This record gives sequence, structure tokens and C-alpha cells, in this order.
Amino acid sequence: MIFVHAIGSYCAVIAFCIILCVPKKYLNLSGIVGAVGWLIYTWMTDHSFNEMLNMFLAALIVSVMSHIFARWKKAPVTLFLIPGLLPLVPGIGMYRMVYYFLLEDNGGSMASYYFVYTLQMAGMIAIAIFITDTFFKAFFRLKNTAAK
Repeated sequence: MIFVHAIGSYCAVIAFCIILCVPKKYLNLSGIVGAVGWLIYTWMTDHSFNEMLNMFLAALIVSVMSHIFARWKKAPVTLFLIPGLLPLVPGIGMYRMVYYFLLEDNGGSMASYYFVYTLQMAGMIAIAIFITDTFFKAFFRLKNTAAK
């Protein structure tokens, strides 16, 4: 069942890449990045890991793969990173936040819960991207300094 999710996320990422006008030669790699990220997230979720840790590690893998593919194909990182993160975006949290905000009369406790949940999930994605970018910049700066 988990591979059905991976194939679905691969197809969704490919469709998103077509909408974003990603060049055809990068479509397959972008789809692979998205599918691997979703595969890791769902596998870890099925094995009862912490949901924030799941999101962080999946986003970290997506970010690392995006940097590796970008250097391999001599392309911008964003061609792989933005579509690759599509399956991980916490859209259901935003939907539930608005739903409970409109539905509840008791001060919106569920709405505030889902607001915080969505911010935490988005924060895990942002932190993973930041760590990966910082690592790659530092690594290549040291590599270029050592070569001189």
C-alpha cells in the first residue's frame, strides 16, 4: 500500500512540474524526489515515529536529494526542491484549521490546535531546508578554499 502512495505522489509531482513549466529532462528526477520524500514520511508514520520528526527527516532527505540532483544535472536546486516538497506540504492542517474556525463556537480550541500543528509542520520543512543549504554552502566553500 505504501508504494501506491509513492506512485501517487510521483504522478502528482510530475503534474505539478508540468504546471510550473519545469523542463522535460528534469521531470523524472523531480518526481523521484517527491516520491522518496513521501515514501519516507509514510513509512515513518506507519512505524509510530513522532510526526514532527517524520516531517523533518522527509524534508531533509528531499532537500539533500534536490541539492545532489541539482549539482549532478547542473540545474537550479529549486527545480527539484519545490516540486519535491509538494507531497509534504501540510495542507490538511490548514483545511482543518479553517473548518474548525468556522464551525466551532467555543473559542476555536481545535482551530488553534490545527494552526499550531500546521506551523510546526511547516517549520520542520523550513528547518530541514535551512540545515541542508547551510551544509552544502559550507562544504563547497571549504572545498573551494582548499583547492586554492
